[in-house]
Amino acid sequence: MSAERHYLVGLDLTGRRVVVIGGGTVAQRRLPRLVATGAAVEVIAPRVTPAVQAMAETGELTWHQRVYTDGDLDGAWYVVACTELTQVNAAVADEAERHAVFCVRSDAGNAGSAVTPAVGEHDGLLVGVLSGGQPRRSAAVRDGVLHALRTGTVGDDVGKRNMAGVALIGGGPGDPELITVRGRRLLASADVVVADRLAPRELLDELPPHVEVVDAAKIPYGRAASQDAIISTLIDRARAGKFVVRLKGGDPYLFGRGFEELLACADAGVAVSVVPGVTSAFGVPAVAGIPVTHRGVAHEVVVVSGHLPPEDERSLVDWPALGRLRGTLVLLMAVERIGSFAEVLLDNGRAPHTPVAVVQEGTRSTQRALRTTLAEVAADVAAQGVRPPAIIVVGPVAALGDHLD
Repeated sequence: MSAERHYLVGLDLTGRRVVVIGGGTVAQRRLPRLVATGAAVEVIAPRVTPAVQAMAETGELTWHQRVYTDGDLDGAWYVVACTELTQVNAAVADEAERHAVFCVRSDAGNAGSAVTPAVGEHDGLLVGVLSGGQPRRSAAVRDGVLHALRTGTVGDDVGKRNMAGVALIGGGPGDPELITVRGRRLLASADVVVADRLAPRELLDELPPHVEVVDAAKIPYGRAASQDAIISTLIDRARAGKFVVRLKGGDPYLFGRGFEELLACADAGVAVSVVPGVTSAFGVPAVAGIPVTHRGVAHEVVVVSGHLPPEDERSLVDWPALGRLRGTLVLLMAVERIGSFAEVLLDNGRAPHTPVAVVQEGTRSTQRALRTTLAEVAADVAAQGVRPPAIIVVGPVAALGDHLD
């Protein structure tokens, strides 16, 4: 059946009975989008995958644990036949034909009365592609269109005109491909980008020439833009009708002062959305071959800011308690004071031979890792010339990836 014979239409299935015959991997792929429409989804199958069973147990759909029988499609608005048995799928399609119900056959798309397009979403747009029985071609074209929309290669001026306010976006630990899909999409729609030094720099080069880029210049132990100045920039540009992206490294709420900026914008009457990011506290160790938790090794992980020394009266960290822990300790912004941190941990119970890993510029092409111990970490960091940004992992998990180096 050629693509020209298909009529591409959007179905409103909210509250309407949708029947899926079969509970295998094909059903597992199709069900989430059907459930998301608000349809009353029923699965008829003697066995289902664990994921489908979980959807039934949480009430997202109804599972009838039995084989298909004629009459199961009474009252259905839409049917998907996706069993492993051709004769069963054919029988389902025949019943659907008798009841004038559109039916998709997973085993023989052109034998059903409907076909499923390759579908994707972008900012409220539902993109569907049909290619007349060539699913790989449909998927490739869909992916190309979505990528173009998300990166701004294909414009969406109507959608962009509806955007206003500020988006606090976590850009991830450094590699530009580790930003979330939503983060990248909103970045492509920005009129103004206020970027931290640790935000993925390569993404700024992809912005159109008209986008204003403001360097927040938050460089550790060096010059820094005032937080008040950053907040004023966000509010002033948003009030001028601009869509402002505050692009941060890692996650905006993990030592990123994102909530301060949200509160300030909210007080000023500026709409704010938050896009979480992959935090360097977990992402960088993972890329370096270090799991921050591992069965039988660590049942806890604590993330600590190292911007204040242990003896500083402003510090909110209970360092003696951390010294008594046996799990994983991840230190951020701690390179300059690692000697003080190691000393207080040793004084409060951590063993001198406790493994430590220091990962500098994690996820970037310049990444390098140092393996050492708690007793030696300060000397080794100085000897190796380690500089920020770097993540320091303390605990038994830091030695698990030694052979991966």
